[in-house]
Amino acid sequence: MKANWKKRIRVACVLVPTSCLAFVSMPAFAQSEDDKTLEEIFVLGDRRAYQGAFDEFEKPSASQSLNLELLRDVGALNLDQALDLSASVSRQNNFGGLWNSFSIRGFSGDINLPSGFLVNGFDAGRGFAGPRDLAGIESVEVLKGPRAAVYGRGEPGGTINLVTKRPQFQTGGDVRLTLGSWSQARIEGDVQSVLGSSENVGFRIVGFYEDAESFRETVETKRVGFYPSVTWNISDKTKTTYELEYTQQDVPFDRGVAFTQEFGFTPRKTFTGEPGDGPVDTEVFGHQLEVQHNFSDDWSLLAGLGFRDTTFKGKMTETNFLGRQTLIVDGRTLSRFYRERDFDTDYSVVRAELAGAFNTGSLRHRLLFGVDHDRFEQNLNILRFRAGFFGSDPNFDITSLDPAAYLLLDVFNPVYGQYAQPVPGPNTDRKEELNGTGVYIQDQIDVTEKLQVRLGLRWDDFSQDLTNLRANPVSTLSTSDTRVSPQIGAVYRVNDGFSLYASYGEGFRQQTGSDFQGNQFEPNITESAEIGFKVDVQNFVDGATGMVTLTLFQVDQSNILVNDDRPEATAAGFFLFAAGEARSRGLEFDTSLETDKGTRLWLSYAYTDAEYTTSNLEQSGFGAVVEVGDPLINSPEHQLNIQASKTFEIGGKPMQLGGGLLYTGERDGFTGFNFTLPSYTTVRLFGQYEPTERLQLRVDIDNALDEVYYTNSFADVWVGVGAPRRYRLSAAYSF
Repeated sequence: MKANWKKRIRVACVLVPTSCLAFVSMPAFAQSEDDKTLEEIFVLGDRRAYQGAFDEFEKPSASQSLNLELLRDVGALNLDQALDLSASVSRQNNFGGLWNSFSIRGFSGDINLPSGFLVNGFDAGRGFAGPRDLAGIESVEVLKGPRAAVYGRGEPGGTINLVTKRPQFQTGGDVRLTLGSWSQARIEGDVQSVLGSSENVGFRIVGFYEDAESFRETVETKRVGFYPSVTWNISDKTKTTYELEYTQQDVPFDRGVAFTQEFGFTPRKTFTGEPGDGPVDTEVFGHQLEVQHNFSDDWSLLAGLGFRDTTFKGKMTETNFLGRQTLIVDGRTLSRFYRERDFDTDYSVVRAELAGAFNTGSLRHRLLFGVDHDRFEQNLNILRFRAGFFGSDPNFDITSLDPAAYLLLDVFNPVYGQYAQPVPGPNTDRKEELNGTGVYIQDQIDVTEKLQVRLGLRWDDFSQDLTNLRANPVSTLSTSDTRVSPQIGAVYRVNDGFSLYASYGEGFRQQTGSDFQGNQFEPNITESAEIGFKVDVQNFVDGATGMVTLTLFQVDQSNILVNDDRPEATAAGFFLFAAGEARSRGLEFDTSLETDKGTRLWLSYAYTDAEYTTSNLEQSGFGAVVEVGDPLINSPEHQLNIQASKTFEIGGKPMQLGGGLLYTGERDGFTGFNFTLPSYTTVRLFGQYEPTERLQLRVDIDNALDEVYYTNSFADVWVGVGAPRRYRLSAAYSF
């Protein structure tokens, strides 16, 4: 009840003032001399937090923008499907489908937490809100390389930023209905208009509801999202925008399939959990408020507030690990254990950024100066029931085990609900609070007409309070640290459509938890460098727009968490410490192209060599030692995504046909063990027809060749499995 009241207070604190402002502004207008014509109010160009006013050829780093048209072409409904378009991004362990987890250029963050991503510059990836739906998202930005000197956050190889749909001061909208395989039913709506005769207040409401079964037996999900926003153009120099985020999802905890060297993978349709556990319930309630004021054509201020609460609660039957796994004996009997989780998080942030341009002699400067402060609190409570070890002998007599203790399941003939739900005992009860304050400055200097140099520096002060609620008495450990993250880059513009660039930057990432002595882990440290070029496709294709980017990069990371096998640590139990090091090197080639003949092409290829550079480290916690040269988990050497489409007319009505291909190479599937996920290639096809100006009909075929493939893993018994061939029919009506 306390958490609910806190949410209501936060909603009121933002909604009430915003609504009042909208109400007051409705009758307010300026009149012309004849008292009949309304004065139109415009706000100077919108600002983007942390990014500045630079065109793509002025940025000393690689990036990709997955706009709404591209996302619609591939039929992407969630963040994972969108990020598949970038060959620089690979899927990581997604905790049974309950969150988004990815690596960029081979590196992920904490594999036991969701990957961090931004929403309009706010750190909205923190917390346990379930997988992110794309309803309400205008574009997905993959910002690769050394950007920590400004952002001060994000995953080690880059940053993902989601740009939301905001009011455009026009009246209209659309509704979209989708029906698909496995009883999928989904409806989305997007409506916007203006308030008041002066038209200086715009609102937009986006929402969705989805109910779907799965190719996995007994698995069903329900999701609902609601994303309203209001923008008030207070004057021709000042505007404010408020956005609300609410998503509730009921998602079964699904660890995927298991693998043994002798028997291979278990059937992809068999759900290895227990339907009787019910779904995991996740909920997010978030708010963003931004104010932009333009002092002049050259100087502006962007300030913002953000609040976000998430909850995550459910019961879960999971596949057992080494020494407790009966599947190795007969290839069909799976041993499991049971957990109950109750998580909640609170996140708040405040930020302000001043941007401007000025000259010193012959040099032109474009400056960003900002400050931000955030607070993140998470409460983790886990109860567990797990039977003991019996060894890893494939000749072990399964009949000697108590089936109810090991929750045995026949993967070829599953019978669910055979055993009473276990009574779990205490496992984890922890509260953690992270606070951070950052100050950053970035100056991009036009040294000559062709040469630009970027200098950036960020200072961070952060602290951690970690409370062990299982201890008797309850104990709290407080630690703090400061870090400086520099960045330097250069861009040489050969001409308006061709630039060369290079950059170097350092960054860090706070790590949650503590070592065996209760000390906070040292931050994860990253050093990143890249060189490349960007070319406007108009330089070599007439009547086309788009860009070609080629990049060479290297990322070095230290203080990776590994198992602490020092005697004093093992005597205290199972603990981690920050001692691992790794390196990622590679090449990226990205192309986007659209012609005036109706052809669209997207191509993204990455070669990534990501490996450990330290040895004799026990990273998995299962006795396997990591050696120099061992690959990073779920990081393919080769990854390729191609999407192409053509628009033409049939009977004077627009028609679009297209398709795409995703190739993902072999990846390590279990750190320190001889388990490799096989490469795979999937093909997608779509057709779209517009019988009227307002009606759009579409068919999608995903995995058209019905490839059997595996997307990610944490270990050989927790392997994410891809869906078989799937059909979707949708209809969209605009008004």
